[in-house]
Amino acid sequence: MSAVLRIFFVSLATTFLAGGCVTASPEKSKAEGLLFTFFREPNGQGGLQLATSTNGLNWTEIKAPSGSGFLMPKVGGKLMRDPSLALGPDGTFHLVWTTSWGRPPVFGYASSRDLIHWSEQRAIPVMEDAPDAKNVWAPELFFDVEKQQWLIFWATTIPGKFPETETSGDNNHRIYYVTTKDFKTFSKTKLFYDGGFNVIDATLLPANGKFYLVVKDETKNPVKKDLHLAVSDHAEGPFSKASLAISRDWVEGPSAIEVGGKYYIYFDHYTPPKYYGGITSINLTDWQEISGTMSFPSGFRHGTVLKVPSKMIKHLVDYGHHP
Repeated sequence: MSAVLRIFFVSLATTFLAGGCVTASPEKSKAEGLLFTFFREPNGQGGLQLATSTNGLNWTEIKAPSGSGFLMPKVGGKLMRDPSLALGPDGTFHLVWTTSWGRPPVFGYASSRDLIHWSEQRAIPVMEDAPDAKNVWAPELFFDVEKQQWLIFWATTIPGKFPETETSGDNNHRIYYVTTKDFKTFSKTKLFYDGGFNVIDATLLPANGKFYLVVKDETKNPVKKDLHLAVSDHAEGPFSKASLAISRDWVEGPSAIEVGGKYYIYFDHYTPPKYYGGITSINLTDWQEISGTMSFPSGFRHGTVLKVPSKMIKHLVDYGHHP
């Protein structure tokens, strides 16, 4: 037996002795793969869906052997829209999601080491200081290395809170957030981003030592419904004035990543012709839509893109091939 094969079998045996599953390493893997979470219509009752890609353009679904999702929603309104997944420095995956269209003002939370076996789901209450808050939409996770804590931010409408945009249409959202180090104790809810317009679906892209906040201008009167960038020196802000639109209108659910020296922002074009697509840039200033060169699984809706160890992708694919 060659030395390479000996190393392989020793590693395999160690894995099974550790519990029979592959977990993410807290150290940066030499080989990284791309993973995308998503949900399907009508409201994600089918649970967490996953897809993978080698180039950031063409995405292949990873199917769970049950034929449903990798995690089925059980808390709040028992929906799973907008699943946001992030890998922590200790190798634990954390997932948050939208549990309902309205009240109660909570988001769903669960964690996993391998994306197959999950912790008990919890409904995390927020907006407790705003008893008339109408909703909690599209919670997003981001680990702030500078402060060694997690940011969780989402969109909420509080009636009468921002009267200057009260008639903009489709509610009147701003982005709020909490911080946590352990997902047990959470800070008081604070305002994360107010660009002076109705805003939803925020996500953070770290690049060049700065933090780019991608947001959707939800204004309907007159129609905006497009994506913008705001920038900060810190993950927690404060953020600059929003850029001019970087996308076409009637898109939402952005998720952003750098792949091979290019930046991609994916989006859901949710009006006819409905499609999932994206834009790309090499300088974060000039953006070009490249949806025609992209492909996604059928029914793909708003999720999160991230880099994970390649062995994790293989483990998920192998898992999906077994009944």
